[in-house]
Amino acid sequence: MRIVVVDDNPMNITVVKEILKRAGYKDTLAAASGTELFALLGLTAQGNEPEDASGNDHHGIDLILLDMMMPGVDGITACSAIQESPRLRDIPIIMVTAIGDSKKLAEALDAGAIDYVTKPINRIELLARIRVALRLKEQKDWHKDRDRRVTEELQLAREVQTAVLSPPIEEEKITINAIYRPSEELSGDLYAWNRIDDNRYGIAVIDAMGHGISSSLVCMFIASVLKDAMTKLIEPKSVIQELNRRAGQLQFADQLIQYYFTGLYMLVDLSKGIVEYVNAGHPPGMLLRSDGSVESFSQGGVAIGMFDEMILEKHTLEISSGDRLILVTDGILDLVGEVEDDQMANLKQKLRPFGGTTSHLELEEALFESDNELDRSDDRCLVMVDII
Repeated sequence: MRIVVVDDNPMNITVVKEILKRAGYKDTLAAASGTELFALLGLTAQGNEPEDASGNDHHGIDLILLDMMMPGVDGITACSAIQESPRLRDIPIIMVTAIGDSKKLAEALDAGAIDYVTKPINRIELLARIRVALRLKEQKDWHKDRDRRVTEELQLAREVQTAVLSPPIEEEKITINAIYRPSEELSGDLYAWNRIDDNRYGIAVIDAMGHGISSSLVCMFIASVLKDAMTKLIEPKSVIQELNRRAGQLQFADQLIQYYFTGLYMLVDLSKGIVEYVNAGHPPGMLLRSDGSVESFSQGGVAIGMFDEMILEKHTLEISSGDRLILVTDGILDLVGEVEDDQMANLKQKLRPFGGTTSHLELEEALFESDNELDRSDDRCLVMVDII
């Protein structure tokens, strides 16, 4: 443990360092003023961070014993400057004072000091307060290290989650692309597509309950099941039924927890000029016709994972060259209105100008012009399928 003793009186420094040495705290540093303390901590003479400040370099200091009354930069000013530094603010500061003024002590605590001792220093009291401060520092360091590791693991998980998303398809008869904006590090939205043969493509959009780690893990599970189901089962009803069967296999220690997810799976058949789809509690898709008209998909039934048996209805739409299919998650609906009953009508009106002749970027700019990443409360996912 490294402790810094700051006092303009050399005798006080000597006495405190001797107390610390006899108590087993042998790694101590001394500063005779607030300015010297700034230099020791890597701050400028005014107490500011230099432009080239290292992210975590504070000489491994674990505690500062800081005299309140010093000429020049006093203890309260020094304490305030340390609190303004992101790399230093977690160092605990114990204020040392000969003043019994409660207002001054309150000012010191408001400036960021965690405790204080009065002069003349009582050895037992000083050591007890140091032990408390160091325990707090140790706990804070543990939490910081844990948070750092969690952040690194979340970043890795996000990269893995992004890696399982289907890459864009650009072929002679069809293009498939997506806009994907998670609300947090990890998303509860998922899209996937699969080229079945020369003329058929399976395309799905999924929205799992909630956000964050739990919903992202459910999404990863769904992604693995979905890929296999689209490849082997192909037909919309069969794919949704398989997702529901596998969702029922998710077991949780807390029996009150039940994860469910909405989904829309469609099978595009270019040779027949049709789209067959099943909607399981998901927002309806949109078909932007080449003539400028807009058609909505049918509303969905119950969500996947809620019941052992699902009653599913398959719907069919005719498609032709120049048509554009749009699938969304409910986060997209939040961009076009707050009232649920009006959202689909607003989305249809918003999408109307963006038929097959407009670009992916034009649609994204128009639809997401009001999207604020800091205020985003839900994941946003849009899949766009162009029939060429």
